[in-house]
Amino acid sequence: MQQHVLIIENGEGNLELIAKLVRRAGLTPVGATSLTEGKARFSQNVPETFLCAIVAYSLPDAPHGQAIDFTASAYIPTIATTENLDNATRDKVLERDVVDYVPKENSQNYDYLSRLISRLEKNKSTGVLVVSTNRVLRSRTISLLQRHNFVAFESLTANDAMQQLSGHQNIRLVITDNTLPDMTGTKFVAFLRKSFSKEQLAIMGVAGGQGMLMSAHFIKSGANDFLRIPYCHEEFLCRVMQNVEYIESVEEIRRVANTDYLTGLPNRRHFFYTVTVQHQSLSEDHALALIDLDFFKSINDTHGHDAGDIVLKAMAALIEFYFPDEIISRFGGEEFCIYMPNTPLDEACERLDDFRKVVEAEVIKLPTTDIKVTCSIGVCGARTQRVDKLLSSADKQLYAAKNNGRNQVMCEQPDTSSIEQASLL
Repeated sequence: MQQHVLIIENGEGNLELIAKLVRRAGLTPVGATSLTEGKARFSQNVPETFLCAIVAYSLPDAPHGQAIDFTASAYIPTIATTENLDNATRDKVLERDVVDYVPKENSQNYDYLSRLISRLEKNKSTGVLVVSTNRVLRSRTISLLQRHNFVAFESLTANDAMQQLSGHQNIRLVITDNTLPDMTGTKFVAFLRKSFSKEQLAIMGVAGGQGMLMSAHFIKSGANDFLRIPYCHEEFLCRVMQNVEYIESVEEIRRVANTDYLTGLPNRRHFFYTVTVQHQSLSEDHALALIDLDFFKSINDTHGHDAGDIVLKAMAALIEFYFPDEIISRFGGEEFCIYMPNTPLDEACERLDDFRKVVEAEVIKLPTTDIKVTCSIGVCGARTQRVDKLLSSADKQLYAAKNNGRNQVMCEQPDTSSIEQASLL
């Protein structure tokens, strides 16, 4: 992972201020106050370890952007900083291959710089798809995206774009013009919206010389945004960042809403969504298991609630490790749930009993001592499309396992209406 950011700034005060932003982003600043010093500091490090460079346009020994030329020639994504806001300076900066420039005018500009640094790392895994038959537009847009570390894809037709979206799950933004060979851009946007909501995929329409109403056509068809050609470098970047960050914000809200805060496992809400929505038709051979830690209250009473939290996290880690391909969840308290689609009941019970033995043998380190825990497991493999029935039956089996002495697996057979209690010990 690229850990370093080269900073070449005019003055110790500016250098330290930007270095703080870099450290806040979890990166290591490599600072200098002149081009000469910057070259020396750069030569002391491996070039591939630099995520980007933040370089002042005017330096004592490089008054006209020579430091920007140096970092750009070293293939480091470069963010320029300027003291002046005049158009002449801006044009001289943007004629170079910079990611962006930031005027050192106010605190909001430094906040933007902080976001930009973080984006350069995130963008390495963020896909943007450009759809256009205009080679010049497509090439320029792809070049700008790659300059900002985005994973850029390109398509000439709507049909090819749909295939790209199916094959690349990391695409968060589609940029499309309105003159596609197989359908208009606005029809393409409307077609995309049948599969992707505005919270799942951002779409930006682009057009030039087609009247003032084209932006409205794109927005009404389902686009998140619109940009008129020819567009400004800065406006393009700001709009791309804004749309990508919107998608990421929604994803983060969903992740938090669907994740158990303590263990990091999916929570009960996400479990039901996954099983009932993503698996609309449950397989005939399947199993659902409820896992409950034995005598968990005594752990809290004896060692404290912090120790109980450590035990729950350890249990969650074991479940994640041993059931990586199953639908898992913390249901609440010391209870966990596993749904195993396309798994015969006998196989599921055997795997779960192996897991029970792993839990029994695991040594959990607490701040003052080491402890061991056991778990009871109830399993249901009924051939049903109702998750509530699976849960109810598994809960009865779990209750039976507790009453039968704990630290065991109890299974309900799918071919009988009565509950057959079968200890696997």
